Amino acid sequence: MSELPLAPLKRIAKSSGAERVSDEAVRELRDVVENIAEDLAKDAVTATKHTGRVTVKKEDVELVTR
Repeated sequence: MSELPLAPLKRIAKSSGAERVSDEAVRELRDVVENIAEDLAKDAVTATKHTGRVTVKKEDVELVTR
């Protein structure tokens, strides 16, 4: 189940120097980014629960991305 739209990811790839990007490459990039985001979100939830809160804050995300 994909959540992220493809167009912004294609723009990111192009702004990173790619002249052309296949649709397959963009879909794979989306899958990788979603997996990384899901792992970070899970870690942020764990950090949030550890502090006794239920709301994930910016600081929780910053903590788990270090």
